[in-house]
Amino acid sequence: MAAIPRISNLFPNTKTSSSSSLVLLFSRSFSLWSMKKDPALESALSRNRRWIVNNQLKNIILRCPDQIAPVRFIQKKFKTLDLQGKALNWFKKYPCCFETYLKDDEYYCKLTKRMMSLVEEEENVKYGMESILVDKLAKLLMMSSNRRLNVIKFNELKRNFGFPDDYLVWILPKYPEMFRIVNRGSGRRSMMEIELVSWQPHLATSSIEILAHEKNTEPHFECCLPLSWTKSQERFLEFNKAPYISPYSDARGLEEGSMEMEKRVIGVVHELLSLTLWKKASIIKLGHFRREFGFPEKLNVLLLRHPGIFYVSNKYQIYTVVLREGYCGSELIDKDPLVVVKDKFGELMQEGLHEYNRRRHVVNLEKKKKRGLVVMKLERKNGRTISEMSEHDDDGEERGEIYNPEERKRFYRSLFDESDP
Repeated sequence: MAAIPRISNLFPNTKTSSSSSLVLLFSRSFSLWSMKKDPALESALSRNRRWIVNNQLKNIILRCPDQIAPVRFIQKKFKTLDLQGKALNWFKKYPCCFETYLKDDEYYCKLTKRMMSLVEEEENVKYGMESILVDKLAKLLMMSSNRRLNVIKFNELKRNFGFPDDYLVWILPKYPEMFRIVNRGSGRRSMMEIELVSWQPHLATSSIEILAHEKNTEPHFECCLPLSWTKSQERFLEFNKAPYISPYSDARGLEEGSMEMEKRVIGVVHELLSLTLWKKASIIKLGHFRREFGFPEKLNVLLLRHPGIFYVSNKYQIYTVVLREGYCGSELIDKDPLVVVKDKFGELMQEGLHEYNRRRHVVNLEKKKKRGLVVMKLERKNGRTISEMSEHDDDGEERGEIYNPEERKRFYRSLFDESDP
């Protein structure tokens, strides 16, 4: 992460007293994002981040001619993917997913057979979820104040909800009684919007209302915090006393800044996250829909006031809001069929990464042997003589016996280290 420049460097003509005020202002701004870290949810976001990057690389390769990409072409995409280092090194970390080869002094990359099998499975699942995606799109439009969503804005979040790239030409033409494309900006592509043609009463029920109906209780938010968080628990109970306001209700009569408006905004964010695949979304991207969903200017501040419902993280310097009730520890509770397939992709990634780290560990040990850093020791154990590093022990069957504690620590550190070599 880049270092934060000194205030005096940012404002060279500013006096010391003014600089102190600026430092205070900066610290207050950053303090708005402070939230006690949840290790389990941070772990979930960490796994998801590496999956997202590899999924993006997968899509880039699939769009290339013959589904083969020059590695130098992928290297140019690294900056937009917020990645550093060499693309070739990244691909080598996931040998079960990506296959690289050298041809005419240039490296190329393609997806492995196992990876292509998952791509096909994902496509079959995706196009088997047509009715689910139709309902999701209708719900999103029904929550919008004018029953319309800008296409370019929505495309930033479409994958969060599980929509494929071709949803406009695949779904909308089949349901003219529900959706249509409108353009009120003299044909400009940036003004293209999806509009709901007819209200769908059977879909105007939030996940909270559905659960309340099943439990035969009044609709209310769930608090997912430890009992030791007494102050947060008290604030949550006070907030939950006010009647629940459906995100599908008309908000035109609600006063800005009122408890009712806050209740509705929290309900809208809750419902939006409930419709996503991983029960999470970028706060910045949600903020792009401020006008459509009636969000306040400082949505981040509002979300931080409700830690019992949402978890706000700055993992990888991307501000993300997670629906706490969607997770048990670091595991997603209700998995969309598409997530189940994508989990297989994640397992394939981990398998390849484990294989890569094992190979690298063996190479590093060989280097140490050559440098004379591994000292052969003989000792008596169980009535036989073994060496700490013998040829027949390289298969790892007796690793627990032959490594001393420090050596084991180094082994596992190397095994799970995901940095470039």
